[in-house]
Amino acid sequence: MAVIICGTGSYIPPCSMDNNDIAKLVETSDEWIRERTGVVRRHVIREETTVSMAARAGRRALEQAGIEAGEVDLILVSTISSNVILPCAACEVQRELGAVNATCFDLNAACTGFLLGYNTAAAYLESGVYNTALVIGSESLSNLTNWSDRTTCILFGDGAGAAVMQKGGGRHYLPVTHSNGAKGGALTLKSRHDQSVLTGERDPEELLGPEYFMQMDGQAVFKFAVRSVPQAVEEVLEANQVKKEEISCYILHQANRRIVEAVAKRLEEPLEKFPMNLQEYGNTSSASIPILLDELVQQGKVKRGAKIVLAGFGAGLSWGASILDWA
Repeated sequence: MAVIICGTGSYIPPCSMDNNDIAKLVETSDEWIRERTGVVRRHVIREETTVSMAARAGRRALEQAGIEAGEVDLILVSTISSNVILPCAACEVQRELGAVNATCFDLNAACTGFLLGYNTAAAYLESGVYNTALVIGSESLSNLTNWSDRTTCILFGDGAGAAVMQKGGGRHYLPVTHSNGAKGGALTLKSRHDQSVLTGERDPEELLGPEYFMQMDGQAVFKFAVRSVPQAVEEVLEANQVKKEEISCYILHQANRRIVEAVAKRLEEPLEKFPMNLQEYGNTSSASIPILLDELVQQGKVKRGAKIVLAGFGAGLSWGASILDWA
């Protein structure tokens, strides 16, 4: 028995910053950012939070699916930037939605988070533990960004995307996922809760250093992505005996236009099969895949019966790919 996505939703903060706004903060330009990343603008929270965006995206996904919140028995939120530690973001979403029958937990896998959330929910659904799952990727990366670091502040944005999943007819596909913790230093963020006042090593009022904001070795991440993502896609196709020509589109984590172009080239697939929206939102980590999927659904670009590859990659380092049939 396979699983299907029966509804999608997303939420994007209305406040946006284009590249010219970024150029007021660091030495850069619209042309420089576009050429190297493909990003034109990004949206950032003001009154919103990671939880509030997740709840809005989740509510829209349920509405599209025609499913009541009380029917959901699993809520999984993927995030690295929750505004709450206890209770978890998923429990807060449950409260906001009134999904009183749902078991809730969070997942932290950065930019691969939604993919791993999708795989986790699929395993629960296929085993019969749960019947209806709401999987959400939600990020407030503006809170974790060093706005004086030109190498990272040009990249990231905020937003949330969600998918409702249930058992359905059709084919079961095996996912492919990998992690390499030995290479994790390429993309790091130190916890702001790494010490207690008992240690006496840091004054609680002291300003946080750069290690408490996202730090990235851009070249290392780029090389990792353009090598690992095509390999994962090839692996998942081979594992499921699916040919590339059967795939309608590849929904990749939206990190950088150059990465997407390089993956398409290595797979020898037309760039038209790799939709992108990073020019509008930047890198929204866990939220990027479900936001793009929801946009494609809303635009009528995902047709019934289409085979889709989801591929995520990022901090960990972790990466992987999954195949789904659009019902």
